[in-house]
Amino acid sequence: MERRTIDFTQGNILKKLTLFAIPIVLAELLQNLYNTADALVVGNFVGAKALAAVSVCTAISQMVVGFFNGMSIGASVVVSRYFGAGEEERMSASMRTGFASAVLLGTVLSVAGIFATPALIRMISVPPEVYGDAVIYLRIYLAGILFTVIYNVAAGLLRAVGDSRGPFKILAAVCALNVALDVVFVVWLKLGVAGVSIATVISQFISVLAVYARLRRVDSHFRLTFSELRRERGVIADMIGIGMPAGVQNSLILFSNLFVWKYISSFDAVSMAGMGAAGKIDRFVALPTKAFGLALTTYVGQNVGARKAERIRGGVRCCSALALCYSVTLGTILFFSAEKMVRLFSSDIRVIAVGVAMMRTLLPFYAVMALREVALGVTRGYGDTKVPMFLSLLGMVVVRQVYLAIALSIQHRITLVFWGYPIAWGATTAMTVGYYLLRRRSYEAKLAAAPEIEP
Repeated sequence: MERRTIDFTQGNILKKLTLFAIPIVLAELLQNLYNTADALVVGNFVGAKALAAVSVCTAISQMVVGFFNGMSIGASVVVSRYFGAGEEERMSASMRTGFASAVLLGTVLSVAGIFATPALIRMISVPPEVYGDAVIYLRIYLAGILFTVIYNVAAGLLRAVGDSRGPFKILAAVCALNVALDVVFVVWLKLGVAGVSIATVISQFISVLAVYARLRRVDSHFRLTFSELRRERGVIADMIGIGMPAGVQNSLILFSNLFVWKYISSFDAVSMAGMGAAGKIDRFVALPTKAFGLALTTYVGQNVGARKAERIRGGVRCCSALALCYSVTLGTILFFSAEKMVRLFSSDIRVIAVGVAMMRTLLPFYAVMALREVALGVTRGYGDTKVPMFLSLLGMVVVRQVYLAIALSIQHRITLVFWGYPIAWGATTAMTVGYYLLRRRSYEAKLAAAPEIEP
């Protein structure tokens, strides 16, 4: 294996986590630019209805991609354990198996997405004036979802062996391409919402080619092959056992967002556009906090393979500090620049007012969400995903939906929708952090008694 990787089982914890986490944070920011660029271009060159269409479709596309992002955690944990244990042959076989599975499942998802688009749009009861653009945008986007799935799984495989710089470099180049294509297709060729979705699909296809080349450089034994899928049933079972709960958790939480959008759709296109714009900015804080959880999952997975429990505790402390510093710093900056940020998406003063109000409601609570991601990251690294899944669903789905149903039945105000987010974050964080603290001794006891990983 080429030494483009970070070994978390030895050396300075804070330094290595920082070096590893920074490219993931930057990569998450860049990946967020895909849909953000779409919203910026259509909001300024097409109109508020097109911005509303892209915004509502983002909620649907995130639900689909979120499932496979969660599933990729299973591959990442399995590979990171073999890396930490020094079992390079088993690690290489696991990487090939994970990648081939992503290709097969992504293909099925693309075909299904093309036909399911109208039903998905109708599910959230979008206004008639938004429906047509929403169907066009989402159908093209889902037709190319294959490339998004493959890239995200492959990036997870790279992170599992300590390579976070590769995905960042690829996204930096591809993001610039996506922005350029958005301008060409929308501003010059006047393709509207179809133009931005075509630009995203082309960009994601290029990212797949680049990440495959990177995997080949990191591991000379890596290649796309389906012949090992039958032989590696045990590895596939481990990946599914760890990844399925995380995938279900992500998709159901994001599925619940569709019902949140159903509440939002009960207002008007201006409110939809304003929340959509704020949501794009919100993701610049939210997604990078998830990056710290991803970094910690790799860190814990490697040290589980090396059976170093005390080192895992040190990593949790360091990652918590990094996540809190990031969320508080960036959240403060965005809080005071909220109006300028929303103006990037629309010049409509009504849209701006809604977007600013939402941002200033959510931003003070991002430190809470950062701690939630750290707790999820460490439990996933230990391979414990089922109970955290139920706790996350209880907080992010049940608590939020009950709150919205009661609050909006009492008073139909858009600001009540805003508060559903921090209420859900607080409930989920309290439960997941509490669960980790209760289970920590049990994790460490099992780790001390676990047999060596056999080749």
